[in-house]
Amino acid sequence: MSDIPNSEERTGMDWEARFRAGDAPWERAGVHPALPDWAQAGAFTAGGSMLVPGCGRGAEPEAFARLGLALTGIDLAPSAITWQRARFAEAGLNGTFLAADALAWRPDTPFDALWEQTFLCAIHPRLRTDWEAMAHASLRPGGSLFALFMQKDEPGGPPYGCSLEAMRDLLPESRWIWPDTPLMAYPHPGLSGKAELAAHLIRR
Repeated sequence: MSDIPNSEERTGMDWEARFRAGDAPWERAGVHPALPDWAQAGAFTAGGSMLVPGCGRGAEPEAFARLGLALTGIDLAPSAITWQRARFAEAGLNGTFLAADALAWRPDTPFDALWEQTFLCAIHPRLRTDWEAMAHASLRPGGSLFALFMQKDEPGGPPYGCSLEAMRDLLPESRWIWPDTPLMAYPHPGLSGKAELAAHLIRR
């Protein structure tokens, strides 16, 4: 059986068609500014492993590879995976990219870190518990979840709003250690300046 389900049936959106049409306003022109901020603070360890579910055509996988992380990216859209592989080949970088359902996929060996950016807000809220189960199962105890939670008051989506209250319910203290400092807000230029709250959580 294929690892790639019908993406519209699974998530309510044909992501492959969106990528092929160039209709991807969630894509940033470059690396998310939270990444270099976390890197400068020493949050990423060279030689560690990083999972990027819903990687799309983001610049972050390449940035992590250049930081010395063993990178694995997953996406439902085959064209996005082809794009990432070509980008890595051109740059002479090593990385693993899989065209698969990231919510259902499980690694043989847990990762040291997971990068969450415009994936959780793209899936219907009914799938959020699947996302949390994937994130928890994909990380080793003590592993890092680097999450950017989309703040949006308007109903519907995608993107779907990921309020801090909802995220604390989704990622309970019994399974995750939350930071004890206020979360930094990063406006998204492609989504009307909606803020993303940056949270570095630890998997229990």
